[in-house]
Amino acid sequence: MDSRRCKCQWCGMKIAAPIGAQTATCPRCQSVTQLQPARNHGFANFPTANNNMSPAFPSRPGRMCANANNFQPQQFNRPMSPQINNIRPPAVHGRKRAVLCGITYRGHPKSLKGSINDVLSMRYFLVEKLGFPNASVLVLTEDEKDPYKYPTKANIRSALRWLVQGCQPGDSLVFHYSGHGTRVRDHDGDEIDGHDESLCPVDFETEGRILDDEINNTIVRPLPRGATLHGIIDTCFSGTFLDLPFLCRINRAGYFMWEDHRIRSYKGTNGGIAISISACDDHQNSGDTTAFTGFPTGALTYSFIQTLEQQTKLTYGRLLMSMQKKIHEAQNGIGLDGENETQEPQLSSSEQFDIHSKMVAI
Repeated sequence: MDSRRCKCQWCGMKIAAPIGAQTATCPRCQSVTQLQPARNHGFANFPTANNNMSPAFPSRPGRMCANANNFQPQQFNRPMSPQINNIRPPAVHGRKRAVLCGITYRGHPKSLKGSINDVLSMRYFLVEKLGFPNASVLVLTEDEKDPYKYPTKANIRSALRWLVQGCQPGDSLVFHYSGHGTRVRDHDGDEIDGHDESLCPVDFETEGRILDDEINNTIVRPLPRGATLHGIIDTCFSGTFLDLPFLCRINRAGYFMWEDHRIRSYKGTNGGIAISISACDDHQNSGDTTAFTGFPTGALTYSFIQTLEQQTKLTYGRLLMSMQKKIHEAQNGIGLDGENETQEPQLSSSEQFDIHSKMVAI
């Protein structure tokens, strides 16, 4: 029987499907992939949820859960992403570098409102307040005119490689992501909860997601002694988005403890320090809100920037508690869009430390 090659929309495995088939079952993860009718026009099917995976797009405005009882797969129009075979990022500049990625998924039923606002706010903060050179801040959004800055899977991968290229002691790196995140079943046994977290590029339905394993391999493990990486991750299911070995649990009184997430593989750096500040726990949804500014922003991004601007001599403990307070006030006041579930910002790290004495230095 004639067949065509396609890719599992959940784990990325290449599979064969009979010509004319509307679905294909992945032999590795047993997930059902909705097949595109053709590749020569700008349509793609939204993947359906199943009992092995979390929904493709969980809630944030536009991040509403896809496994709701009334959810049906549907098609959407979106601009064709640029076809680029040789991605050429800018030359590396300076001791401070940042990759800022914001994706709205325009034309999709689960499109986002605040992602590009988040990235523009973060760029202004890094350049104007923290002294990052403009040439050292690489922004990927659907608004960018340069083709290598369109947030495809290939371009995001290239940007992450650029971020750590030639990294030396004393360098300060930032990776900020605002977009959709999902969970997929872990196949290599290195996750305590049995799920990998993943980033959804604008072309994830054809090219697949970027798993936390790959993000860790690309920007965490190469980090040399004396260098620092901060991840600011504004998406759902993001507690361990950088796959770092230690996750901090803190209550509202400030008492904290570290959870060790090392199981089978090394998740640390090459001597440097990696810190991830994320929107919520691995099982939680994040939210956009208009409560802070009147226009849509990610609650994590806004509360992070505001706390660093308003407070001096800030420790990681004070940062986390201040962000939690701002987000809870938004939830109890005007409120966050999407689910009414509590959103608790998370801190993870390549090493354990006293979060109430270690200062935030970006």
